[in-house]
Amino acid sequence: MTEQIGFIGLGIMGKPMAQHLLNAGYPLTVLDVVKSAQEQAVAAGAMAGTSPKSVAEQSDVVITMLPDSPDVEQVILGREGVIEGLRAGALVIDMSTVLPSTARKVAQAARDKGADALDAPVSGGQVGAVNATLTIMVGGAQTAFERAKPLFDKMGKNITLVGDAGAGQITKAANQIIVGVTIAAVSEALLLAAKAGVDPVKVREALMGGFASSRILELHGNRMIQRTFAPGFKIKLHRKDMNLVLNTARELGLSLPMSAQVAELMNGLIANDGAELDHSALVTMFEKLANFEIGATAK
Repeated sequence: MTEQIGFIGLGIMGKPMAQHLLNAGYPLTVLDVVKSAQEQAVAAGAMAGTSPKSVAEQSDVVITMLPDSPDVEQVILGREGVIEGLRAGALVIDMSTVLPSTARKVAQAARDKGADALDAPVSGGQVGAVNATLTIMVGGAQTAFERAKPLFDKMGKNITLVGDAGAGQITKAANQIIVGVTIAAVSEALLLAAKAGVDPVKVREALMGGFASSRILELHGNRMIQRTFAPGFKIKLHRKDMNLVLNTARELGLSLPMSAQVAELMNGLIANDGAELDHSALVTMFEKLANFEIGATAK
């Protein structure tokens, strides 16, 4: 029998993810604070929830895709939250990017209700959500993962059970370190080339054939040169993720100096009205420091 699915959080990522489940024929109950987003999902065939608790009461599996740890704690653990309506034997899948400690709280609360939970943050941005090509990093029990796998298959391509509760969030933190630091490295490299009078378009083309090749250089390097900073992943969200990284590092007594520097550069961009730009716009902070723009020598 097809399981009843609840989906809470229909933002830039959640909306297409929920649509993929609808397209696959899953009965879906949806909820979002933005009523127009909820109404669009209902028009596409979903049922409307009235509270996180009500969504859980109607669902075998509840998926959340929310902005930050406090939102997850409120929606899942708070008053009229998912846990209050969760059935014994149900499954909670939080696909938000949050603190590992939050993921573990959710997992324990679900166990206390005779249910299960997975933390399953994603990478791939809006493009990955729309194309159902997200990388999904999962923490939780093997049996819960196997139950969720058919749902994950409708939303992503690279799906890995990493470890116990919280392991998915640790993996996403590692992902965001690599992405953020690599954006900074590409920014510096292209700025160096441009300031030296060498065409950054050709530099990028040359580097794409060597060991420095990466998806960041390919996609974000091109954005930097073309000055196309419409968001695929907003800098304010990546800054939030870097703060999660640094908070987790503090809990572990760990120093992450590169992550801290990137987070500060992101703070600077946000202070300069860049919060809604794509994270590739981090290059503009390096350009301010150099008083020089990469595009000045691009041909």
